[in-house]
Amino acid sequence: MESDLLNTNNLKIPLSTRREVFLFTLIRTVINSGYRLVYPFLPLFAAGMGVSLTQMGVAFSIRSVLGAVSPFVASIADTHGRKKGMLLGLFLFWIGCMFSVIMPTFLGFVVGSSFVVIGNGVFIPSMQSYLGDRVPYQSRGRVLAITELSWALGFILGVPLLGFLLKTYNWWTPSIALSIVGFVLLVYLWISVPSDSPTQPEGQSLFSNFRLILRVGPVLVGLLTAFLFTVSNEVVNLVFGQWIRDNFGLAFETLTLASVIIGSSELASEFLSAVFLDKAGKVRTIFGSLLLNTVAVVLLAMSGKSFSLALICLALFYISFEFALIAMMTYMSEIYPAARATVLAITVAMFSIGRLGGSLIGPGLYQSGFWFTCLTSVFLNLAALLVFYFFLKLSKPSLAI
Repeated sequence: MESDLLNTNNLKIPLSTRREVFLFTLIRTVINSGYRLVYPFLPLFAAGMGVSLTQMGVAFSIRSVLGAVSPFVASIADTHGRKKGMLLGLFLFWIGCMFSVIMPTFLGFVVGSSFVVIGNGVFIPSMQSYLGDRVPYQSRGRVLAITELSWALGFILGVPLLGFLLKTYNWWTPSIALSIVGFVLLVYLWISVPSDSPTQPEGQSLFSNFRLILRVGPVLVGLLTAFLFTVSNEVVNLVFGQWIRDNFGLAFETLTLASVIIGSSELASEFLSAVFLDKAGKVRTIFGSLLLNTVAVVLLAMSGKSFSLALICLALFYISFEFALIAMMTYMSEIYPAARATVLAITVAMFSIGRLGGSLIGPGLYQSGFWFTCLTSVFLNLAALLVFYFFLKLSKPSLAI
């Protein structure tokens, strides 16, 4: 199926690149499994470590702050090559998993999960830049969307498996499995992917990259848009597991089922992105996705005591967010090609900062009521839409499609 997607619409991708896309998707599936595991099973993690939901919110805030340093690290993909950037990102992920195993405490969780977030923030822009150097912009959305299948696959496959380990043993057992698989993938990535030349001189300062791209108006406004709709997503994302438990009184197995349903919906979203994103246009997809996400949040707040309706609304919520995220990453990949990895790294960092904002205000909003949480999400989405309107005014005409 992946091969067919890559070779439609006269897009002929070499066999070696198709194999790399498969490998990158597998690596990101593993990383995303570890990254997303905490959300649906947040109450179990909190209970296992003997901490409160508010303390877990602080932990999410800390790891988001540390995740925001990824641009300073990921810029290595511009000055030292994309492969080195990917290797560093996966190595940091492995360190994070090992840290939770060696130090199975709340502090170990905070530090370990922070390394996981940083590693993710380094690997993604390095990988996307690697593919961006090889795939034309008009077809790039399809390829990046295929790698984004990992976001849903992590929820469908990885989260239930790791959740089983969590329930059967303890909260840090999943980190053992992730560290083993992560090490194997790290070695295989090092052996199988050819080295590439840096796009900028190795002696160039990282800060010079930032100074260059932060003078580009569309980059700044695009980053603000990404921040706003990520905060909107996170305020709901952080508490939905607790809300389901409070509102419906459900057990571990039902939370697992909810995770699989949501992940399946996201998988459908990513598959549709691979098929239609380049045809529909990146800008239209961003606008349409944010509008749909806003509708989903309103319906979720109105779902009442209907568990089936709540799952449908959550599925729509995650589908629309994933559409917006893939389209935005594809769009940002062409704003400043000379420093593509740095632009994408800062975009990923902005997603982390957005998650930081959501994790800081999410628990407090939830204490005021789930309705209030949803209304805040709607307001942030509408702000993102307004900002993105100005994004179009500043963008290159050739990219406003």
